[in-house]
Amino acid sequence: MAQPTPDAYSARHLSVLDGLEAVRKRPGMYIGSTDSRGLMHCLWEIIDNSVDEALGGHGDRIGVHLHPDGSVTVSDRGRGVPVDIEPKTGLSGVEVVFTKLHAGGKFGADNYGAAGGLHGVGASVVNALSERLDVEVDRGGRTYAMSFRRGEPGHFEDGADGPRPDAPFTPYTEHSELRVVGKVAKGVTGTRVRYWADPQIFIRGAEFKADELAARARQTAFLVPGLDMVIEDGRSDDAAPEVQSFRYDGGITEFAEYLAPDAPSTDTWRIQGEGTYEETVPVLDEHGHMVSTDVKRTMHVDIAMRWGVGYDTTLRSFVNIIATPKGGTHVTGFEQGLLKFFRAEVERNARRLKVGNDKLEKDDVLAGLTVVVTVRLPEPQFEGQTKEVLGTPPVRAIVARELTKGLTAKFASTSRQDKAEASLLLDKVVSEMKSRISARAHKETQRRKNALENSSLPTKLVDCRSNDVARSELFIVEGDSALGTAKPARNSDYQALLPIRGKILNVQKASISDMLGNAECASIIQVIGAGSGRSFDLGAARYGKVILMSDADVDGAHIRTLLLTLIFRYMRPLLDDGRVYAAVPPLHRVVVINPGSKPNETIYTYSETELQTLLAKLRKQNKRYQDPIQRYKGLGEMDEDQLWTTTMDPSARLLRRVSISDAAAAEQMFNLLMGTEVAPRKEFIIDGSKDITPQLIDM
Repeated sequence: MAQPTPDAYSARHLSVLDGLEAVRKRPGMYIGSTDSRGLMHCLWEIIDNSVDEALGGHGDRIGVHLHPDGSVTVSDRGRGVPVDIEPKTGLSGVEVVFTKLHAGGKFGADNYGAAGGLHGVGASVVNALSERLDVEVDRGGRTYAMSFRRGEPGHFEDGADGPRPDAPFTPYTEHSELRVVGKVAKGVTGTRVRYWADPQIFIRGAEFKADELAARARQTAFLVPGLDMVIEDGRSDDAAPEVQSFRYDGGITEFAEYLAPDAPSTDTWRIQGEGTYEETVPVLDEHGHMVSTDVKRTMHVDIAMRWGVGYDTTLRSFVNIIATPKGGTHVTGFEQGLLKFFRAEVERNARRLKVGNDKLEKDDVLAGLTVVVTVRLPEPQFEGQTKEVLGTPPVRAIVARELTKGLTAKFASTSRQDKAEASLLLDKVVSEMKSRISARAHKETQRRKNALENSSLPTKLVDCRSNDVARSELFIVEGDSALGTAKPARNSDYQALLPIRGKILNVQKASISDMLGNAECASIIQVIGAGSGRSFDLGAARYGKVILMSDADVDGAHIRTLLLTLIFRYMRPLLDDGRVYAAVPPLHRVVVINPGSKPNETIYTYSETELQTLLAKLRKQNKRYQDPIQRYKGLGEMDEDQLWTTTMDPSARLLRRVSISDAAAAEQMFNLLMGTEVAPRKEFIIDGSKDITPQLIDM
């Protein structure tokens, strides 16, 4: 067939490619990257669609074949992609699934009770990022076929050597054609998808990793008992395809035993349960409108866990068989429930275990634990298409409750073996706790002793006396004037002071050698005492809190930003652990004049709005105040009592904890505000300048 002319480009092409073009322009948003990792993610999307069919009880075999030409075929024995016409679009179900974003059978509860592919973009994203994609569907006694080139449906004119992505292609201009290419026996159903990744999208050298594929197939076979996962690697022309087959009928119990790195201290405990919750979700009504509806959900929890003689923790978590390597609410619920249960058990057996007032921590209980946490629920809320973090809030409480229920039954069992394992386990976690406390006490004593005796510490450091790292605080103060006030104001038992001169180096622009050569940056790293960069050791930090105390003006905000840039770049674990704070000194001091011999009242306000609200309240109450009102421009303007009361006293001060809820967004903002490229920062300032007023700067 002849290639289509430019005149044949019609509005129909626009409707098909409108959404998929966005995928091609920003592939990282959907698959994470365009290297081998992104290539594998596309393959997982297609495989997971087949696995969802198996989860629903449709089909017990999934095959993955890697071809010598770089393409891959995924086949299953599921129900097959629908081939009838979807009424809203007038397209076949196959074309809808493979060309429309957010389309599929997993948005409602009727087709899939619990599925891994929930955003309705997996198949269409793979199609958009493929140079060619062929799909065959066995359904209703026939085999249907359809082909796509970079997301656009059409027809390839293949030669005798078989299908090729560079074969002549003719797109459909008026109506699509779902071809009938064969017949199958009655009752035979399934789907076969073969695609060639687009070299225009993926970088050179991106390839399917056979070992990762085998590991994922093995993992899936563990999570779906009775499912055959068959992997054929036929990329070598000189040898027969290498075939690996996985099937496990024991489920996640076998998975936990497979993952365990050490000999067992307990048997593998299996805890199963379910819970219900309600959530408000948009649902299509009979008129096609999205309506917020309260929906009752049922969630299943399945946990396999065993403790070994070692100390390493192996935790794998899954949602509808999709791995969540960064955890989520199900992992949070498991860890919180586990810690709460063991704390209660240790407290109940405190006399036998001789624990005193010491408290278990999470690492004490997780030491030597191998656990697989799986939950199945309809329409889980993942953070992003890569589905690495589960965000559905009610899951946490349900997992914690079902875990507690299962562990309570295990510890209350009258079985001799269960009693022996429960007693052994309590001894193990208490031993971990005592070792941790002993090691920490020794480490902190030695660290503080060595640091204080080390003459390399900056002479301007005004240290504290306490050896308790968790209680100690380091105030990084702006200038000698603030130091002069803060030194007599502080509690020298646990509050240390480090003054810095003006604005430190902008480390976002500077090299590592420049940063280490800067006196102020080097002093801060030395005083905190935990190193920098990849070698940063949070456990070696000398202070439990690092508090940035700068003036309440524009220069003070700039200095605080520079300090945060240093911490973000070279001491990020301090932020992740919630140890970094910004002091919030007051802006105004209002002295309310009381009548008679009653002493005057001093009130501090922290913004212009708060000040005006206070003054209006005083006038309404017919109370007088000293005029003019004192406006603090710097910390040095306060006397020691005022600074202690407003900014340093733990019982009265206001601190703002600096945290990173989204490291990628934070890094992007630091690059914008503090990086080497001036043009984006200039554009940001110009765009935001229209919203800035003198009053807003003073708030």
